[in-house]
Parts: sequence; structure tokens; C-alpha cells
Amino acid sequence: MSWQNHEGLNAKVVGKIEFAPGNFVLKVAPEGWELSDFTAGQYSVLGLPGNAPRSPYADKDEKEVDSEKLIKRAYSIASSSVAKDHLEFYISTVRSGALTPRLYNLQIGDKIFLGKKCVGMFTLKDVPDGTNVILMATGTGVAPYMSMMRTLVSTSGLSSKFAVIHGALHSWDLGYASELQTLERMSQNFLYLPVISKPEEEQIPWGGFTGYINQVWSSDAFEKKWGFRPQAENTHVFLCGNPLMVQAALKFLSDEGFTEHTRQQDGQIHLEKFW
Repeated sequence: MSWQNHEGLNAKVVGKIEFAPGNFVLKVAPEGWELSDFTAGQYSVLGLPGNAPRSPYADKDEKEVDSEKLIKRAYSIASSSVAKDHLEFYISTVRSGALTPRLYNLQIGDKIFLGKKCVGMFTLKDVPDGTNVILMATGTGVAPYMSMMRTLVSTSGLSSKFAVIHGALHSWDLGYASELQTLERMSQNFLYLPVISKPEEEQIPWGGFTGYINQVWSSDAFEKKWGFRPQAENTHVFLCGNPLMVQAALKFLSDEGFTEHTRQQDGQIHLEKFW
């Protein structure tokens, strides 16, 4: 039986964009059902059966995989919560992974499993009105921030100060860079701060930040754009991406008086936990 005939596949790929080798966007639309409401920052589940083909560039699948069982993983939604016809996901291929090489191999029109419920607490709902928001990410961790910014721009607008600090190895790994640069030009309340860790491998000299997110945070970029430095009294910070980045950011933010926001206590640091 063709993998596309698997009874669990309830959606189809309606768009695919490759930002860089292995880093791509999938747009997925439900078939025969309607998307439920979700809050920007939440995630859903994608899945494919074990007999779905892997990318030819992926490592050989060393593990035995049940051809009929769906391989499922959670991915943050990048599309606006106002959009109702499809969901967008930003995905990085893990060559040895079980699912991402199969997702990478998909073409427009192919079937896929899409979870019907979007969940997650990584949202702006606990940020007080008028508070500055700094969104820190590495790699595909920028996805939930795209959902947040797209939703705000299309609904209430940016009444507070927002910044996206996005770290990657190279400039071509900075997914959504063009859209975020455009948003910065459009809004005085938005600041985009990309940083790359391997500038020596750039084909064109890189004129932006180099190193890691802590270098951006300790710079005077906020003072230049906004005229002040974000502090725990007026700013909430979101962290999503490489666990090492999250750990490092927790340290330098804690040193400046920021505390983690949990169900038990209010704080200014919000973490995406499912990484």
C-alpha cells in the first residue's frame, strides 16, 4: 500500500519554501475538517507513516521503523493565528532524524498528518500591557515569534516595543530575515537583531552582529533604537531554541534581575519547554 493511502493522513502540503539547504517551511491545510482556533506561540503535531520516503540527502535510517505507524513530532506554528486556511511550520532537517528527512522529502499536494489541537503556554497572554518584549531564538526557534508578530501586525498593531534577536551559523540560516527586516522598516516599535557565529564562511562580508545572543544583549543596540536599555521592571523576554542558548540566556538575564515565569510565580522570562 502506498504511504499516501494511510488512513491517518488528514491534511496536505499546500506550500513549501526552502530558506537554505535543509531549512524549509511547510504550509499544511486540513482535508475535510476545519482548523481550530489557536494562540500565537502555540504548537501542533505533524506526522508521517514509517514507509514515507526519506530525503536522499539524509543519513540511512538505522532503526527499524513500523511502516504503518505514524511518526509524530511537535512543531511551533509560524503562521498568524488569524489565518484559518492553513498552518505554517519552519523546520530544520536532522539528517539522522526519524521524521524531518521524511518531511523534507514532501512535495506540494502530498498528504500528511496534522494534529487537530494546538497547545502550549509559550504565548504573550501573561505579558502586561505596555511591557517591552524581547524574543530570543536560535535556528527554527524563531517560528513562534513569527506567529506572534504576524498576529499582532494584522490585529492590534505594535503598541509596545518588540525585538527579535535571532542567532544562526550563517546569514542564509536566518529564516524569515527579509520579512523581519521589512517589519523593522515599517515600525518604530520593532527591532530585528540577527547574529551569526561563523562570519568567516560568508560569501559577502557580514556587517551585523557576530558571535552569540549574549553579545547582542550586552551591546548598545537597544539604546540606539529605543533610547533606553530593557530592564526587568519594563521588559519580558522569551527564549526558544538551542538548550545551550536558553541556559546561557537564563544566566545573563538572572544576573540583571530577571526571573523565570512559571505557573507558581510571575516572572519576566518565558521558556519554550518542548525543545
